[in-house]
Amino acid sequence: MDTTLSDYYDLVSPDAGAMIESLRAFGYHFETSVADIIDNSIFAKAQKVWIDCVWDGENSTISIRDDGQGMTESSLVEAMRPGSKNPLLERDEKDLGRFGLGLKTASFSQCRKLTVGSKTDGNSAVFRYWDLDYVNYCGEWRLVRPNKENIPPVFSSLDNMPCGTIVLWEKIDRMTKGTEVSNKKHKDQFYFYLDTLRTHLGMIFHRYLSKPNGLKIILNNREIKPWDPFLKSNPATQHLPEEQISYNGKKIIVRPYVLPHRSKLTDAEFELAGGPGGWNERQGFYIYRNERLIVPGDWLGLESAKGQLIRKEQFTKLARIMIDIPNSLDNDWKIDVKKSVARPPHQIKDDFERISRLTIKEAISVFQYRGKASERISESSITFPWITSNLHGTYHYSINREHPLVSDILQTAGSSEKKIRVLLRLIEETVPVPLIILNGSTNPDKIQRPFEEAPEEMKRVLEVIWKSLIDSGTSKEDAKKTLQHMEPFTDYPDFVNNFIQNQTGEN
Repeated sequence: MDTTLSDYYDLVSPDAGAMIESLRAFGYHFETSVADIIDNSIFAKAQKVWIDCVWDGENSTISIRDDGQGMTESSLVEAMRPGSKNPLLERDEKDLGRFGLGLKTASFSQCRKLTVGSKTDGNSAVFRYWDLDYVNYCGEWRLVRPNKENIPPVFSSLDNMPCGTIVLWEKIDRMTKGTEVSNKKHKDQFYFYLDTLRTHLGMIFHRYLSKPNGLKIILNNREIKPWDPFLKSNPATQHLPEEQISYNGKKIIVRPYVLPHRSKLTDAEFELAGGPGGWNERQGFYIYRNERLIVPGDWLGLESAKGQLIRKEQFTKLARIMIDIPNSLDNDWKIDVKKSVARPPHQIKDDFERISRLTIKEAISVFQYRGKASERISESSITFPWITSNLHGTYHYSINREHPLVSDILQTAGSSEKKIRVLLRLIEETVPVPLIILNGSTNPDKIQRPFEEAPEEMKRVLEVIWKSLIDSGTSKEDAKKTLQHMEPFTDYPDFVNNFIQNQTGEN
């Protein structure tokens, strides 16, 4: 009996309408979908990307134009095909894509009509569009070739460009369905999306934007500025040793940073350094794939030395670690379609846990000791007014009786010594720890540091301590070192040094 291959299988093509609607459900946010489109512009060697968002209620539109190499008609049709590239195939090392879905899924997640026009050098522009309503109506994968008279006016700018591409989103129902042009709240919400987009793109593409003669992204006629998560140009930022980790013959580069304490930054610098989402949200690992940020701060499910998951805590917020991986390791790092998730391979997880612990340790040191670099001043060399002790798992805070000023007062108190000791004990037992914890967790950046706005008062305190040290027989040189290593004066080295010069006559 004769048989053919078709006797052994059934061809089951996905329902066009059902599938194209399913492609909308990848979980993109507006800003991540736009970033996905810009990835294509970067790979096309664009120098500029223009994003124009036009408010018109339900008829609002978003267009993304670049001056990249453009596409021929055949390459445009292929680019518009869902799943245009096999993710298992080897890619150009500079390719920011992987699944051949980005243009389509990112666009479909936001709009019901996607039109792309593109032009290569020396050729006329070519156009295609997907209309989800039309695909649902006809039940077929019909990529439409529009007539010239049906091409939207926004594409006329291609006429004045040697090459480039424009992506146009219409029927952007996820953002504007049910909105009215005259409704102020609806309009404000639309522009709120744009503000979110601006900060997101400044973060995701900051390494491209910060290069000399690098990429420029212009959103509604305003150039987007890069946001550097690591404050590399700030002298108070600690650059910890770089490491290179080998995996499957590829190099993964890790650069840990500890950011400056709040006291080392102006209000404007501190606000900017927090980044989108704020300081707590932006701590952890920053994973870059071809310099494009994939993960903007996450502890990647890694564990502490005690076997507990590392979580985003207030006291670890200064730790930020840069990781560069090549696109050839996408599968090993579990990079998803949206380019928003990544996890280190199990074989090198220990390396990242070790690096995270070391970085966190340094970050906690800076957080606790108000920006004092651990290599300059060790904890053991600082004179603290308060001592923390732990007995049977319970913390207790006591005034340091060995502090020079406290010790001098007790020794010279005479008949008042007993009362002073009782007063110290009363203060220790009534430290409002719960209130401090509450204020620290709800408004961590509103807590004033010692003498922050009282330099004259600090000077009076320094004078009393200096006199106490000298009267007790301490040499001026030793008194100088004591003040320089006494909390909280370590926060104000210039002020303390000027005070000491005035006391000693030094220049």
